[in-house]
Amino acid sequence: MRNVTKFNVLLNAVLVLTGVGNAQVNSPHATSAPNPQPQEVASAPQQTSTPEQGEAPNTAPVFWVTSVEVLRSTHAPQLDVVRVRGLVTTEGWESVELVPLTKGNPADGILDLALVAEAPADNTAPAPYPEVEAVFTIEPGHPFNGVRVHGSANRIVLKSLPGYSEAAVPPKNCINCAGKLFVPRGQAVPANRSQDTVVREEDLPGKVRVIRESDGIGSLDSDPNRITLLLNEKGEIIMAMWN
Repeated sequence: MRNVTKFNVLLNAVLVLTGVGNAQVNSPHATSAPNPQPQEVASAPQQTSTPEQGEAPNTAPVFWVTSVEVLRSTHAPQLDVVRVRGLVTTEGWESVELVPLTKGNPADGILDLALVAEAPADNTAPAPYPEVEAVFTIEPGHPFNGVRVHGSANRIVLKSLPGYSEAAVPPKNCINCAGKLFVPRGQAVPANRSQDTVVREEDLPGKVRVIRESDGIGSLDSDPNRITLLLNEKGEIIMAMWN
């Protein structure tokens, strides 16, 4: 069912590119709630993206880690609690958690964790990045002197415990990309175009799939942290979506 949905979305996009269909781009204006918990879609009733029976959840790294904080208890037994905040690409991510990557005692004394969650099944148009949060408790007597937390597009290293560290601003999420000229990495902006009418690949997330007017779909593989751009014959973006 999930592959059929993705195929229909991309098929419609190809029809637009070939002139058979008409493009319609929806740009949600929802803003992130102040409570940094996994958000539910706040819209008209629609079919939920619950995995079918026997189908494993689509667990993936959270797109961007924004901050890492380690809090230390003042009473024995002493506990270190890792609190991590991050950004996901769309609404609908659930079951956010920190998964340890480190096995045994690491050579650098740093505990590696991955911030992951269950991604929604459907392709989604870009919107403001929703916030998520997870905590992880390190047992008393641990050998670690720091924490390194990995997201899909970045990581944060905290080299002393307790402590706090935060990341730089995340890449643009292409909310207002439709109708603008796509400028591939390393190419100059055309002289007849102003900066506000173009989208530079350098400003977008690292995972970008570009489907040009002469291209086919290629494959139906899915990545909730990858942004797909559909271009017309002029190289302008007619649709952007996370898939």
